Amino acid sequence: MANTFNGVLCFAFLAALLVLGTMIRAKVPALQRSLLPASLIGGGIGFLLVTFDLALGYQARDFSAFAFHFFTLSFMSLVLTGKPKSGKEDSSIALGGLWLSLIWVVSLVVQALVGYAAVQTYNASVGTSISEFLGILVTHGFTQGPGQALALGDLWSTEYGIEHAIDFGLIYASLGFVAAFLIGVPVARWTLKHNRQTTKTFVLDRDFERGTFNPMDRPPAGALVTQPANVDSLVYHIGLIGIAYLLTHGYLQALQPFVLNTAFQNIFSYNLFFFHGMIVSLGMRSTLDALGFGHIIDDETQKRITGSSVDLMVTASLLSINVALLSQYWQPILTVVIAVTLATAALCFFAAKRLQHLGIERGLTIFGCCCGSTGSGVLLLRILDPNLATPVAKELAFFNIAILFLSFHVLGIMAPILPSISILWIVGIYLATATLGIGLVGLIGSRLNRPTKNAMPSA
Repeated sequence: MANTFNGVLCFAFLAALLVLGTMIRAKVPALQRSLLPASLIGGGIGFLLVTFDLALGYQARDFSAFAFHFFTLSFMSLVLTGKPKSGKEDSSIALGGLWLSLIWVVSLVVQALVGYAAVQTYNASVGTSISEFLGILVTHGFTQGPGQALALGDLWSTEYGIEHAIDFGLIYASLGFVAAFLIGVPVARWTLKHNRQTTKTFVLDRDFERGTFNPMDRPPAGALVTQPANVDSLVYHIGLIGIAYLLTHGYLQALQPFVLNTAFQNIFSYNLFFFHGMIVSLGMRSTLDALGFGHIIDDETQKRITGSSVDLMVTASLLSINVALLSQYWQPILTVVIAVTLATAALCFFAAKRLQHLGIERGLTIFGCCCGSTGSGVLLLRILDPNLATPVAKELAFFNIAILFLSFHVLGIMAPILPSISILWIVGIYLATATLGIGLVGLIGSRLNRPTKNAMPSA
């Protein structure tokens, strides 16, 4: 049985780093003030252990699969979580979610264009010939996270010969999380210091900074759906994710023979499992709701599964960084990352400043989503709105569905075959998408600024 332990111990090492990160933050005041999440602390420690060959023999490549699958699980679990209950604020929540979605889509194409320009500029300045697609790949690491960066990197590498695409994608994804918190946390602290947040009654307390709850103030993590004498509720919810995974697997297997050797072959490959998994999970949840079985899913428990997947994904992403490649290509990588981070911050916060209500909350949230994942966006939002009393958290439910449709021409059609498309077509379509998106952002923003559509619920 000894040969069965390798994968299990690798996961145990990954999970142990989260515990270590939690304990360190609880004891180090500087980390508490920085609000650095345990996943980044533990992942940073793990990165050093892997770099100096102190990680029980595990290498960066051993954690790539964990980054991919926890990314996939986080999005599928998020879609399985129920939508907000119907109410008077549904229309404004939908508008807010649409605003977030449009910013995300604009960021998706702008980051690609900035990454392309950064690599071209670097090549011209130092006389190298790094593929411009390694610059475009940054958007999939930033706006989509390590799973998609890994999936597209693998696809571009194997099908189109883009060398180092997998490692570049994972590095971009990891540095995206770092950028989200290096900029997002100071912005959040500045907002609180100058009392610019919508909810004025909140002050950062010791529990929030420490990262653990006082034993007397621990909130519930969800409600039991099943009788424990029958089956534990947590494993029941994990089982629901398992069903969605199996359905997605069957769906892809059934379709692949029909798309073999066609332009759609790459779109229906397992590299895009997360995209198809979200569609299947959405159909699964919608069917359960339509049949009156939505109550068999506890949304709070589902959120805990989503959050756990995000934490494990972030940690695994940091451990997956290829140190040798990073040291070899650190100049073009940092050039791309810095340029993209500044462009994303300018887009998110400038657009948010034009909103008269919940502007900073929405801007900070979408900046986190555009530099890491929905999980990092929620984490930044919780600094300003720890009890999620504003509608912004609910807007993310609409956001995660809307981006599937608004970005389909980029993610569903172009991204899998991008290296085979003329760069002129890519730039033209991406510029047109950004221009149309910015126009729609202004239109939706003006709708959100109407007082009757945007009344803040009482605290």
